[in-house]
Amino acid sequence: MTIRLTRRGTLGIAASATLAKPALAAFPTQPVRIVVPWNPGGPADIVIRALVPVMAPTLGQPVVIENRAGANGAVGTQAVARASPDGHTLILANAETHAINPLIYPRLPYDAVADFRPISLIVHAPCVLLVRPGFEVNGVEEFVAKVRGQPGAFTYATWGIGSTSHLAMEALSSQAKLQMLHVPFTGGAPASTALVSGQVDAAFLNAGPAEALARDGKVKILAVGGPQRLPLLPEVPTLAERSLPVNAATWFGLLGPARMPEEAVGRVASAVVEGLKSPAVQELFLAQAVIPDARGPEAMRAFIAEDVASRTDLVRSLDIRLE
Repeated sequence: MTIRLTRRGTLGIAASATLAKPALAAFPTQPVRIVVPWNPGGPADIVIRALVPVMAPTLGQPVVIENRAGANGAVGTQAVARASPDGHTLILANAETHAINPLIYPRLPYDAVADFRPISLIVHAPCVLLVRPGFEVNGVEEFVAKVRGQPGAFTYATWGIGSTSHLAMEALSSQAKLQMLHVPFTGGAPASTALVSGQVDAAFLNAGPAEALARDGKVKILAVGGPQRLPLLPEVPTLAERSLPVNAATWFGLLGPARMPEEAVGRVASAVVEGLKSPAVQELFLAQAVIPDARGPEAMRAFIAEDVASRTDLVRSLDIRLE
């Protein structure tokens, strides 16, 4: 697997590491805690649990993971926003915590920009469009024709209102002029179970787990919701190839509380880069269909701003407001 280190991202990491040199011995002085704001066992958990064993030697301290789920990731994210900014408490953020939540929660208990210091992007995690067993379509074109021909007759599962999976299906429905019934669940696992059991007809789910289900004949994958085909699914076309350029992907990256010292930012960012070089990490990421993309602090900040902008019009058109 090729690790993508963009020029901007590499320069950002290098700059932070340079700033860190005068005080490297000062950080970390205790174990580093990474809050994962979702339940154990999901893609976020898998990504960070693969990475932390190879980050710890670079940091010179243990790295511990704390799962704090709730409110589309807002519970754990708020806890990190309020943590001491010494760099020992970090958040594993994604599109929902820092791009979507600010658009759908009028009273979000944290400011996704002002309360955090970007450290490093880690991976992109594309979703795929899949259908339940027995749903007789072969390809995206047949799916669109069948669903469009029976407005309101079919259902789709997501891992929550305002989630990446929800916005992806709404974007597809808007572009292809489909009418489907949304059935939200509390996570990717129950959404997958509903699809496999035939309770719902379709879903956008993370590509790695979806590939395992498809390999066992439990679902059928129709398309990748990202800009390129995946090595894990080389024969599956992208939606963009079918003239439906849907953003059906999330990302994972590390942020700390605002005012986190630059030496700590640089040290953690360097640990991410070193971790992504590990053959074991690369092998697991390939199996999970996640794409490494290490970008430094300022490149990550710009990336998040672009992600917010790319989702704003869709969220506004859906008029999603959560308390």
